[in-house]
Amino acid sequence: MQLQYFKVKLIRMTDLQDKKESLRQEYLKFLEDAYNWSQSDSALSDFSEFHALQLLDELNRLEFLEREFILN
Repeated sequence: MQLQYFKVKLIRMTDLQDKKESLRQEYLKFLEDAYNWSQSDSALSDFSEFHALQLLDELNRLEFLEREFILN
């Protein structure tokens, strides 16, 4: 029973890490887009920055879940 729980925990940890990495890549893309648009179109820059902040919030939530998952 303990081994089965351990396998499930490892699978979930790798899923969390994969999700974090994909979110981090999206975050960096939106952040770069916001910077690139900042000189020519402030509305698109704000839109990209808003999405980047939403992704950063989700990344922070996953970091918290990962910490809680490791401690338990």
